[in-house]
Amino acid sequence: MRRLAVLSLPLVAVTAAGLAFAQSAAPSAPPAGPDRILAAPEIGALPDDSPARLVRRGRDLFTATYAHIGPEVADPAKRFAGNNLACGNCHLHAGTKKFGLPIYGLFEKFPQYSARAGAEVTIEDRIDGCMTRSMNGRSLPKDSPEMTAFVAYVKFLSEGYRPGQPVTGLGAGAMPELDRAADPVRGKALYAKTCLDCHGTDGQGIRRSLPTTDLGYMIPPLWGPDSFNDGAGMARLITAANFLHFNMPHGTDYLDPQLAVADAWDIAAYVISQPRPQRAGLDKDFPDLLSKPVDTPYGPYADGFTAEQHKYGPFAPIRAAIDKLKAEKAAPTPR
Repeated sequence: MRRLAVLSLPLVAVTAAGLAFAQSAAPSAPPAGPDRILAAPEIGALPDDSPARLVRRGRDLFTATYAHIGPEVADPAKRFAGNNLACGNCHLHAGTKKFGLPIYGLFEKFPQYSARAGAEVTIEDRIDGCMTRSMNGRSLPKDSPEMTAFVAYVKFLSEGYRPGQPVTGLGAGAMPELDRAADPVRGKALYAKTCLDCHGTDGQGIRRSLPTTDLGYMIPPLWGPDSFNDGAGMARLITAANFLHFNMPHGTDYLDPQLAVADAWDIAAYVISQPRPQRAGLDKDFPDLLSKPVDTPYGPYADGFTAEQHKYGPFAPIRAAIDKLKAEKAAPTPR
């Protein structure tokens, strides 16, 4: 994984990350045969009018988040992101890369039910989730100019998609799972061989300039204080491992993965095992514990499995237990 240059959250999230739309829709597996290359709308062809300028502003916020709303911008009131990542560190190619956590086609899918919130959420809610998790920041007001621009950009990338229309390439993909726990110790050795040249021994990436500026990262950090927090989608093993497999090293395409499946799982396990910012209130996520993703690395849980198994797997026994609990819950009460 030489030049693992775009992994952040995310591995993020960050989502960002992240995860940040890692949980917006169920990931779709890569097709068995050739698939078309997404032809995203060309932002440079837009006219010079107010709606187009809003879309361009949204893309700027997306690709250089740190420069506009990061923790080091001049105006303290605009410091919404808590790290110096960009949304594009997780949502690759400015949100247009298949199985690189893209955001095209998502606008028409909202509002939608969120298991994490236990309620219906809007596109603004989803973007704010990325801001507070993958970007480890504070809530972005729904009526703020920045939120309006973000939404305009998502809507622009979703042009041509109809409500209910299948959208290929969402999420991070779905490779086979292991029948064992992912191994962070093995992953550390693989990281040293394939990721270290870009992300460094300490996983801190490479800044574009001195840490006192707001020019972000050439290569984003994978853990540490300037990375995504533990509530981001990219802090979950399934998202992180699939993102690695279908996107790394930098330039990898989902049609030609470079990392072996087992290697991607183990490297992801090593990355998510590292220290990162802690998000308060994670115990309030997923009010219906039976809807909690099996790889959520924090409790509480409805099943009897440990937090370690939820973090590293194997996940098949957890799914079986949850399915059994759901069936028992749905069964009629005997009189």
